[in-house]
Amino acid sequence: MENYTMEGRTYRYYGQEAPLYPFGYGLSYTTFHYQDLVLSPLVLPICANLSVSVVLENTGQRDGEEVVQLYLRWEQSSVPVPHWQLVAFRRVAVPAGQETKLSFQVVAEQRAVWAQDWQLEPGTFTVFAGGQQPAQKTRVPSEVLSTQFTVTGTAQPLHGC
Repeated sequence: MENYTMEGRTYRYYGQEAPLYPFGYGLSYTTFHYQDLVLSPLVLPICANLSVSVVLENTGQRDGEEVVQLYLRWEQSSVPVPHWQLVAFRRVAVPAGQETKLSFQVVAEQRAVWAQDWQLEPGTFTVFAGGQQPAQKTRVPSEVLSTQFTVTGTAQPLHGC
């Protein structure tokens, strides 16, 4: 094997073709609503970690569980990267009519790209939070919220942080 690229070999690198059963695929007996996706800070130094919070509300008539998924997308990268990268997920039980606030930490290592060594690069990133992958087509309605943050500084090896 001489071509080690992941292009076309895993769902993370497919073009417009969506996977048949993406991560988190499934049905529920209730409905959920996502709101208040908050990133802190919105501008962070190259080696810093990002705090993410989102509010999940069970808007249905039954108690239910939701797998909250957090994805990261590089808007500009010096090397090929996935369309989006799963950086966190959590199964949460929410009683009917109740809401819960979830907090996640996206560490600098999760923003690293492989360029002969693990590198951290400055630029703009998008965070997605919801019950499915970004742009996933499903028969059951589900929301995915998104917002952006910026990393400042100069590119450096991950081990330099």
